[in-house]
Amino acid sequence: MKDVLLNPGLDRYALYVIFAAMASYTIAFLVFVWHLSRLSSKSKKLQKTAVSLERAGLIILIVSVLLHGSGVVMRGIAAARVPWANMYEFSITGSFMIVAIFLCAWFVKEIRVIAVLVTAFALLVLGSATTLFYVQVKTLMPALQSYWLVIHVTVAVLATAFFNIAAALAVAYLLRNWTWLNKSKAPGIQLIKRVLSVFPESKKIESLSHRFNVIGFILWSFTLVAGAIWAERAWHRFWGWDTKEVWTFIIWTIYAGYLHATATRGWTGARAAWLSLVGFAAVLFNFTIVNLFFKGLHVYSGLK
Repeated sequence: MKDVLLNPGLDRYALYVIFAAMASYTIAFLVFVWHLSRLSSKSKKLQKTAVSLERAGLIILIVSVLLHGSGVVMRGIAAARVPWANMYEFSITGSFMIVAIFLCAWFVKEIRVIAVLVTAFALLVLGSATTLFYVQVKTLMPALQSYWLVIHVTVAVLATAFFNIAAALAVAYLLRNWTWLNKSKAPGIQLIKRVLSVFPESKKIESLSHRFNVIGFILWSFTLVAGAIWAERAWHRFWGWDTKEVWTFIIWTIYAGYLHATATRGWTGARAAWLSLVGFAAVLFNFTIVNLFFKGLHVYSGLK
């Protein structure tokens, strides 16, 4: 791959499209917040407008993800390769997959309540990507110039997206069942309680979170296997105790423990939700702290 294939001008326009997606996500977030406030209102008249707001939020979210996806594709064309070779590209691609998968699951009525959390997280990731992680398009290092990059990273991004949605549902579950919140009589807390009262039943939220974690775990298992095969091709060993390899296995172990605890140990409710959040916290640690502050063959932050 030669430098002459790079297109910095197109990359600049791709960044503008990502900014446009951020603006659209912001509007979608505000509409979904408005929807929840109307849905939890005591006024029947205001409750009726919630349906229209939910529909409007969905349309804006679709526009957002189309802009977002266009920015990712433009970045890939500008780099003349798949756009996931550094933290900026991982961030814009991963957040795109999260929202896209969420939209694919929109037909499940109970999942719509986390639209606020999903859009907020997408905004947070894109904000970090454009301000902290952005780098201009570059050619790939030799170890990454392989079709295994597409296989390994695609599955890892998909797994992360499923883990993220499961974590958002776990947060919704914990808020729905926050004992202190339910006992408080403070005026501001009463408003929050009314909003939480429109959340789906706790059992349904817990079941959905578990299903997304199961899919994420299967994909993450394949990520480990594909990574080992790629490592053997690139460095002539399947496992080398590299920092990224170790943390990838730690994440796998946490989610394996989550599935074991929920299936055989009767872990339900808050304990399962917290364990799901611990797993996703490990995913975020692996992506941020390991990439930024650790050395190793797998550290591809793209930052100097």
